[in-house]
Amino acid sequence: MVLQSSLKNCLQLPCILRTPKADFRSTTSGGLIIQSISNDVYQNLAVEDWIHDHMNLENQQVLFLWRNSPAVVIGRHQNPWQECNLRLLRQKNIKLARRRSGGGTVYHDLGNINLTFFTTRKKYERMENLKLVVKALKALRPQLDVHVTDRYNILLDRQYKISGTAAKLGRTTAYHHCTLLCNADKFVLSSVLKSPYKGLKSNATPSVPASVKNLFEEDPSLTCEMLLNAIAEEYAKQRQMDHRITLINPADETVFPGINNKTKELQTWEWVYGKTPKFSISTYFSMVYKDSVLDVKVDMDVKHGRIEVCNIDLPEKWLPPALCSELVKSLTGSKFCPDETATLATTLLRVCPQDDELHSRWNLLCENMIMLM
Repeated sequence: MVLQSSLKNCLQLPCILRTPKADFRSTTSGGLIIQSISNDVYQNLAVEDWIHDHMNLENQQVLFLWRNSPAVVIGRHQNPWQECNLRLLRQKNIKLARRRSGGGTVYHDLGNINLTFFTTRKKYERMENLKLVVKALKALRPQLDVHVTDRYNILLDRQYKISGTAAKLGRTTAYHHCTLLCNADKFVLSSVLKSPYKGLKSNATPSVPASVKNLFEEDPSLTCEMLLNAIAEEYAKQRQMDHRITLINPADETVFPGINNKTKELQTWEWVYGKTPKFSISTYFSMVYKDSVLDVKVDMDVKHGRIEVCNIDLPEKWLPPALCSELVKSLTGSKFCPDETATLATTLLRVCPQDDELHSRWNLLCENMIMLM
């Protein structure tokens, strides 16, 4: 694997040796520690999938260390409209990803550490993994009040969540991954993980809100690199192996054959949104037009991310029934997506009568429909 020397020197710290390796799969020791050189959430999630699908974990366990640029990551069975503010994500250019494990929604940025523990299914033990993280933290800073809860979270000072957890259990292999808040942007975290969408009913797995705190707030001398090193050191110590961290490039097909296809799949609309469990929306919005206020009621059923049933209730005098029916007909079967709805609205507007007031009303209605998404 080719790695630019400048990046290698940047990542290589005195306490733990980080080195690129052509084929880490040939390692025969009881454990292996790898770290991604990428901050792309889709590439790093693809590494998890690749290791789960391809590596023989009978003779060794793997610890995967990774960090992402700003992203919101939802669980396999979650509803993104229920879990986060999609409009804000689009405005801030924050990525949305759906992982293959269960659990709740988390916000990632470079102040957040991600750890993935790979084992055979028989050896899977998430509590032991979390205790390892706590032991590493205590070794680094003995004064930290951190402990693991029976819900598999790590709390700081008995009340602040600093780590969430999720897992994927395959037929023979398994992985457990968790986060660790070092110096994440808490303002952005709280803003994007707050859904503004009203009237949504879903059987999707909901996240459980919790008060969070950065380890940096408790001890400003801590850094993500220090935490990564401490965890790697404890992992190596428990498995009686050296502290070597193998740097990996998630886009390297010579090391991970087929991984770029996995990365592309994780970015598709069909995976991120289309895997959302069926949900319904029953809501209304108020439209201010000239000197009047009009309440519009909307009911929709959405399945696989597409509008299955759509009803828009508004006075006949405000918009011709035929035009409203055409909008409902066009929306039915389309993606529950602002871009697609905007395109449909623009297309339908071209066949509207050339009436400026009618066009204004139409645009106002479509703008409000898009805001539901």
